[in-house]
Amino acid sequence: MHPHPGRADLRVSPAMKHSIVRRGLVCVAAIIAALGVLVASLAGALHAGYFREPLIRILAARAGRQIQVEGALDAQFFSLHPRLIASHVTIYNPPWMPSGVTAEIGKMSLVFRIPPIGHAFGIVRMEMEAATFHLVRDSTGRANWQITEPGKDDNTDLPIIRVLSIPNAHFVLDDDLRHLKFNGSVSVRDESGAGGLQSLRLTGSGQLNGRAASFEITGDPLATASHKRPYHFAFDERSSGSRLTGQGDLARPFDFDLLNTTFDATGTDLKDIYFLTGVTLVNTGAYRLAGKLARRGTNSKFSDLVLSTGQSDMQGAVSVESSSGRPKLVIDLNSKFLRMSDLGERAAGLIPKSGTSASLLLSEAMLDPGTMRRGDAVVTFRAHRIEVGQVPLQEVSAKATIDHGILVMAPLSAGVLEGKLVAHVRLDARPEVPAADINLKITDLQLGHIVRKNSGQPAVEGLLQAQVMITGRGRSIHQVAASANGTVTVVLPHGAIRAALAELTGVDLRGLGLLVTKSTQETAVRCGVAKFEAREGILTARTLVMDTDPVLITGEGMIHLGSETLDLALRGHPKGVRFFRLRSTVLVRGTLAHSSFNIEAGKSVLVLIDPGRAKDADCAALLAAATLRDPPAN
Repeated sequence: MHPHPGRADLRVSPAMKHSIVRRGLVCVAAIIAALGVLVASLAGALHAGYFREPLIRILAARAGRQIQVEGALDAQFFSLHPRLIASHVTIYNPPWMPSGVTAEIGKMSLVFRIPPIGHAFGIVRMEMEAATFHLVRDSTGRANWQITEPGKDDNTDLPIIRVLSIPNAHFVLDDDLRHLKFNGSVSVRDESGAGGLQSLRLTGSGQLNGRAASFEITGDPLATASHKRPYHFAFDERSSGSRLTGQGDLARPFDFDLLNTTFDATGTDLKDIYFLTGVTLVNTGAYRLAGKLARRGTNSKFSDLVLSTGQSDMQGAVSVESSSGRPKLVIDLNSKFLRMSDLGERAAGLIPKSGTSASLLLSEAMLDPGTMRRGDAVVTFRAHRIEVGQVPLQEVSAKATIDHGILVMAPLSAGVLEGKLVAHVRLDARPEVPAADINLKITDLQLGHIVRKNSGQPAVEGLLQAQVMITGRGRSIHQVAASANGTVTVVLPHGAIRAALAELTGVDLRGLGLLVTKSTQETAVRCGVAKFEAREGILTARTLVMDTDPVLITGEGMIHLGSETLDLALRGHPKGVRFFRLRSTVLVRGTLAHSSFNIEAGKSVLVLIDPGRAKDADCAALLAAATLRDPPAN
């Protein structure tokens, strides 16, 4: 009888145990064999094309964009290193970009690594042949090479490719955000480096922003790259006489939104840096520019900037925020010495330095209105000394804003020949030719400190007051002046003039005697007023009076700001009796930078005795009519 009635006897004999084990092993072997057959069948079916479309759909879903394979598609999945080989592959733009093609690849080979549990999937090797890439980024920062849609947080580390080979690929880049256009050939490959490791090397050549360019980038070996440490690289780019070199690192391979780099650029013209970087700057002669760049997502900061060209220098920092699609810049620059003749097309050798045009006083350095339209900025600038022609400015300080193509510079202040300059400038860069509105006031400028060819006594001394209120059009100070409309007023409330010069305007024996003997005798200036009306760049004198104790000097004429030439005539009216006076006109000719005085020939009249009936000018009325106004504060 059973020890427990009603229950089956569950005891198993040893023979039965052995039988169960054998049957289990047979079943396992059968299952393994069946799986082997299934694997072989799946591989054969895939090779025959039965699972081709489902596999492509899976890959497309994983990539987030349409993928088309027109050629063969072979896969080896059941391996520690699965392999996928496809030919005639087309990868289309992601949904956040306009329709189009991102890449066309003649043959593509991928070798994967099956990771341990809890680790990310990896790519052991990627090879591409006969590849063409069409890379596009719009002004808002959306690009067809991005893995995820912009604006969506994705902290997933990109898989690191341990071996990468892309020989002679055709690259077409159209980057509206960085203002870069490239069409050329690029090769990526591993090369033997220190310790036998294969360093990454990327080389390319073609047309960058319309000019021939070449570049080379070398990086750490891919075999040792890790998401736990920065990836280091160095670069060398050349185009249009400029060379840009540097080194840096990516905080997370290969996330270019977390970038640190130092750079050094040299060349024959700073404006040519555009052909390497897409950044538009002014023309210069030979230059050197160095600094650091730190990028954090949509924010880029250039620091420790140092620029030298000619005798000029510049230092400072620039930050750019591009999250809105419209760059916002904060610029802080300073200079020890800035010579305006080191800037502009003439400094770059684009305009001959010979001839009269080489001595222009007003700067021809060009602004780029396109740059002002594309972004907004807040600018702070300081300079210890700026040389504008022969006029030095000291302790220059300026604050400016650029808002949707309109630049407002206020206040602008500087010391000039122991006097003070303040100005309000507005430049509207929205039209094709920018429109400028300038209100500039100078007070207490020491005329005696103006630079002269010799170290002798100055011709005129006193505290000069002046105001320029003009509008004009152009991309440089010279172009704006050449089209100016408005008024220019110059006032000398009191001062002194060499007696020889005052008398010479009357051309009598006394004046000639003082001139021949090089007399340093001075005579007082009771007042002086010159008021010009500007029309299309031509200044016409409406009032031109200098009243001295012995002579009342009046004048007329024009100043052509386009050519900066002078066409003025001065006449002296004695206030007392003069013997053997030659009634003539003194012509003021030359340019703003280099003027000359001559007696008008053929129209002079010799008078034996001139009673000299000229009266003192009404200085109070003249000065009141020429009252200067302070420019707006902002």
